[in-house]
Amino acid sequence: MVSRARVRAPELVGAGGWLNTGGKELTLADFRGKITILDFWTFCCVNCLHVLDELRELEEKHRDTVVIVGVHSPKFVHEADHRAVVDAVSRYEVHHPVLDDPALATWKQYAVRAWPTLVVIDPEGYVVAQHAGEGHAHAIARLVEELEAEHAAKGTLRRGDGPYVAPEPAAGDLRFPGKAVRLPNGRFLVADSGHHSLVELEADGETVVRRIGDGTRGLVDGAAPRFSEPQGLVLLPEGTAEYDVIVADTVNHALRGVRLADGTVTTLAGTGRQWWQGSATEGPAREVDLSSPWDVAWFDGRVWIAMAGVHQLWAYDPAAGTVGVAAGTTNEGLVDGPAAEAWFAQPSGLAVSADGERLWVADSETSALRWVSRETKAVHSAVGTGLFDFGHRDGAADQALLQHPLGVTVLPDGSVAVSDTYNHALRRYDPASGEVSTLATDLREPSGAVLVDGDIVVVESARHRLTRLRLPEEAVRVDAVAHRTQRAATEVAPGALRLDVVFRAPTGQKLDERYGPSTRLLVSATPPELLVSGAGADSALSRELVLSGTVTEGVLHVSAMAASCDDDPAIEYPACHVHQQDWGVPVRLTADGARRLPLVLAGLE
Repeated sequence: MVSRARVRAPELVGAGGWLNTGGKELTLADFRGKITILDFWTFCCVNCLHVLDELRELEEKHRDTVVIVGVHSPKFVHEADHRAVVDAVSRYEVHHPVLDDPALATWKQYAVRAWPTLVVIDPEGYVVAQHAGEGHAHAIARLVEELEAEHAAKGTLRRGDGPYVAPEPAAGDLRFPGKAVRLPNGRFLVADSGHHSLVELEADGETVVRRIGDGTRGLVDGAAPRFSEPQGLVLLPEGTAEYDVIVADTVNHALRGVRLADGTVTTLAGTGRQWWQGSATEGPAREVDLSSPWDVAWFDGRVWIAMAGVHQLWAYDPAAGTVGVAAGTTNEGLVDGPAAEAWFAQPSGLAVSADGERLWVADSETSALRWVSRETKAVHSAVGTGLFDFGHRDGAADQALLQHPLGVTVLPDGSVAVSDTYNHALRRYDPASGEVSTLATDLREPSGAVLVDGDIVVVESARHRLTRLRLPEEAVRVDAVAHRTQRAATEVAPGALRLDVVFRAPTGQKLDERYGPSTRLLVSATPPELLVSGAGADSALSRELVLSGTVTEGVLHVSAMAASCDDDPAIEYPACHVHQQDWGVPVRLTADGARRLPLVLAGLE
């Protein structure tokens, strides 16, 4: 029997109540006898969406012994809206109970520091493991098997159905559409993300002409294709390739080509596997892994990709059949400069200026509007300040605020319309004046927009429709609001600070150093002067940092990766698994603050 630390699990509480339970309020006692996995997530977070997909197989395989409980812990104000959580649970096909915790009460009880975090509770109600970030499904599956055997022998395992109750399905031609493009015949092609398909609509934006894809999640080419939550679309210049439209097939981690004449679909880039640190970053397009491509645009002779899953921009060359990184480092944040040094945070929308000189980027997690110069490839920020500040404020761009925008559209006068998703608004940035204004409100999670004869057709994702608006001559007056992410700052002392990333390899695995270091730790700070020393990359998961005595608060950015491999000499080619997480830890410097900062990647502190 495996010996492991056990800590009594705190109660599950959340002011928003429970979803997917048929209206029943649950407590930890309802899960006694089951192996319970708490998934602390928020629906803006692409890493959280990756984990939802990672857990699907485990959830199905162990459905009579395991209960997964989503604990929705919001970053943005919009995510604390109960209706928005209901929409997200439906949008992402969450098939387990979800506790809506808008005030982060359960988050604080479990001392969670990052999205996503997984906590495993044994059948007797004790916490036995915690995992932050992605890539832990195999480790949790092994732990589940150990717990099943251990508690079956003790008589404390209770088999049977869990408390999940499926909600009533909603009817409609569209279900959480993502993006749309206007076709040469005046019709619209819409990424019908919730139905895992594309829909061609008449010019009225309502009448269905045809559906490409059968509505089942999958990665299938040909005349009967399948997609998985497709998002971005781009119509290629005529004669560029044998297909007409490229689709960002987000959850399949692929680019797909569509021939409009007959609806035939071809996979152009990606393997269907998610990109991990250490994977190839360029090469033949069908041999390189991608990570949650969210939008695509034709820029500077290539298809540029908003690679939301790794906080980068990539580019696909149809002529050469290659793909590779175009901008960004995989670090999450807002840093301008040369393309190879810039930081993005979940870029989700792209549009090209009329003269082809700028690629506009909706950088969602920094609530920012950014752009890339065609000539210099340098990255610039027009609106936005960083990961933790957001709101709805018009005026000069250097003090204006957005909230998690997902789309951007170039207007006839050269200004830019921003689908300001979590503000339910359409905003406008004018490069000539440097001013931000509001064009429309009372939209429901707009995620993209298309120009049509002086009007703008908005994809209202959470209303499951396209909405046509007349571009107003005057801005809408909106009361300004500003917000910061509500996570409490960690109090640390200036001077020496010990950073320890806790990682315990799963049972039967070890850190394999045969071919070099199997761990990586990257540390930086905002503002940079917060760190006197200790910044940069190294292989050790512990490091001595020195914090400034003159900076009062900031954010420590910590990125950790560990690869564990099968620990069995008889296996010639052991299977290896990558565990990774990025933390943005808000810190406040005080004389009596902590001198050690532990972050759990996998295991227990």
